[in-house]
Amino acid sequence: MNSTTTGTLAGLALGFAAAFGGFGAFIVVLLLGAAGLVVGRVLDGKLDVSALTGRDRG
Repeated sequence: MNSTTTGTLAGLALGFAAAFGGFGAFIVVLLLGAAGLVVGRVLDGKLDVSALTGRDRG
């Protein structure tokens, strides 16, 4: 399991733990899942955030 999958699963698990029930819970799970996916992609090196931070890596 790579960091992207792990990050996505962690975000989804946090979302389920944070809120049960209704449309609000769906939104919370969706947002935390997306955040986990982004963190996992950064850790895998598949998403370059240097353009967003204004720093170059080399």
